[in-house]
Order: sequence, then C-alpha cells, then structure tokens
Amino acid sequence: MTRPYFLMSAAMIGLAGLPACAGETQPETQQDSGVPFEITEVAEFTQPWALVFLPDGRMLVTEKPGNMRWVTQGGETSDPFAGLPAVDEGGQGGLGDVILHPDFEDNSTIYFSYVEAGEGDTRGAVVATATLSLTENGGALADVTTIWRQNPKVTGRGHFGHRLTFSPDGEYLFISSGERQKFDPAQDMAQNLGKIIRLYPDGSVPEDNPFYDQGGVTAQIWSFGHRNPLGLAFNEKGELWEHEMGPRHGDEFQLIERGENYGYPIVSNGDHYSGEEIPDHDTRPEFRAPDAYWVPAISPAGLIFYGGEMFESWKGDAFIGGLSSRALVRVTFDCEDGATACEAERYSINDQRVREIEEGPDGTIWVLTESGSDGTLVKLTPAE
Repeated sequence: MTRPYFLMSAAMIGLAGLPACAGETQPETQQDSGVPFEITEVAEFTQPWALVFLPDGRMLVTEKPGNMRWVTQGGETSDPFAGLPAVDEGGQGGLGDVILHPDFEDNSTIYFSYVEAGEGDTRGAVVATATLSLTENGGALADVTTIWRQNPKVTGRGHFGHRLTFSPDGEYLFISSGERQKFDPAQDMAQNLGKIIRLYPDGSVPEDNPFYDQGGVTAQIWSFGHRNPLGLAFNEKGELWEHEMGPRHGDEFQLIERGENYGYPIVSNGDHYSGEEIPDHDTRPEFRAPDAYWVPAISPAGLIFYGGEMFESWKGDAFIGGLSSRALVRVTFDCEDGATACEAERYSINDQRVREIEEGPDGTIWVLTESGSDGTLVKLTPAE
C-alpha cells in the first residue's frame, strides 16, 4: 500500500552550546530555555555508537574502534571488556550495535554487530552472540558465535547499517544491512546488502520469510531497496519502523512491510552526490514510498518510540538522532495534513551530532552525542 510522504520543513530551535562535563562522577546538569528538558552530562567515550540498558540499571556502550564498556547512571565507567573479536575499524565501520537476548536475565546472552575484514581489502558487517559476565571494573565476552554475515564482502568503508532489534515477542531478530555504497546490491536478491533481514535468534531462517523458497541469503530478506539503514525499532503496536540516509538529501522514515521493495537506487527523494538526479518516489508508484522524508538531510542515526510516563505528551512519538543536523528529532503520527508521520520538533543537544537514543527504565531519555572522536552520554529529564 502506498502511504503519504512529504518534505520536512520544521524550523530548528536554536540553542547555545553547553560546556563540557565537569566530571564523570559529578555530572553537571544544564538547562536551556529553548528546550522542555534538562540536560545532564553523565560520561565521556571515544566514538560511542550504541547503548542498551541492563536489568540492574547500568548500560552497555559500544565504541566504534572496538571497545565495549558498562556505565552507571551516575557516570562510573568500566574498563573495556575482554573477549571481543578483532574489529576492522575505519570510515563508518567498526563495533556497532548491541542488544540483549529477550531472556538475558536467564542466559546472559548479548547480540552485537561489527565489521570484519575479508580478502583483497574487502570487509562486511557481522552479527555475533556472546555470553556476558560483568566484574567490578569491567566484563568479558565468552562463547562468541557469529550468526550472520553481509554477503558478499566488498571494498569500501561505508553503509554497513548493522542495527539490531528483536520483535516484541522475542521470536525474531531483525538486522538492517546497508548497500555498502554500491547502489545496485539493494535490488539484487542474490545479495543481502541493502536489505532488512529477519532471522530466528540462533541465526536460522524462518520458513515464512517472503523469499524463503529462493534459498541462500535471499531467504533471509524481509524487505529490500534500502540504502543505509541506521535506525530500526518496533512501536507500541508491534510495527517495525526504519530510517535510512538518502543519497544527497531525501533521508527516509518508514514502516517496514513484509516483502516490500523500497526502491533504492531506482528512486529516491534525494539525488546523487555528483548532482545527477534520481527519479522521485512519486514517479514509480510500484515502490513503497517513505512515510516521511527530509530535504535537506538530517542524517538520521538511532531510533526509539517513546513509551514512558516522564514525558507524558511524547508517549508514542518517535525520536531520531540527527548527525549533520546536530539534533534530536521528534516525529509524531498525529499530522494535520493527514500524512502518516511528520516532524514535530527538533532540539540541539549541546550542538553535537546525535548518534544514539534509548529510553531509561524510569522514562528518562538517554542520548549519545559525538564531536569528532569524542562522545558524551547525556540524560534528559523534564524541565522544572
């Protein structure tokens, strides 16, 4: 089914830059009159990429160069964990996402993505599982097992995607796989690049996947025609949503539907960096159009659907991190023009790039920002 899509044009709220954190164990709380929340700087990292909460309230944070650590909500940060595999870091690639097995409290299993080197200067994203044990000062991964690989490995260091999420019932693992800046793989069903992947938690392929009968990596595919998907999350209705970077503008946010073709690189609401035009989605209605898109680009990264009570008016809204836009973007599904999704507001977080967003157990919002190789974990709470 074709859904409405449109140009985003909400004005960004201007905020003054905030000073750096005074100390990890003594986080400094800041408030700017232009935002409805207080910003508390909690801890600092090197190129942080992903964040997930543990049952005890601590968080796991990945750093792109290849480190994983825990951090407390008060800002205490552990040493790097032992047992991680070798990571091929460079460009957009390195250690990526981390999530918990649905039965983590019983089996201590985590899932994480990273980039591994191949032959002939090639590389690709992989997804692995491991048993996590935590210590007073750090932790260790054991029984590391690779359950999925991008196929084929190709040259270059861009567009890995490798975001992870479980279905709400914990039965299926979804993986976003970028087209590695090679364009055509997004439409090539013999490759799993430029696709959303659906697997069982052990990496095996469900027989009800839309292309299961074609075998090989094609059987893994849930949807295709994607570029660089860097956000993947389920909403409260159990619907899977994704966002991805467009080529030159045309960033997309959309509901992911079984077996659908999202059109890249045949259509896009952006254009090639060379200036060559790409036909817009409305020229090819056979492709699934985005529910919302941005021109100019926001460079989306990280995605949640807010479900807490602390920011009651935001319940059910989506939050998208913005890299080039240096913003936290709130998207609502109650749009005046009848569109499926629309930008409601965007906020600067210390005038830094927003890489990752997670909701805390108490409804706080936690954000990883980055500036060059430096990164900061901040907590958002309602302004008093």
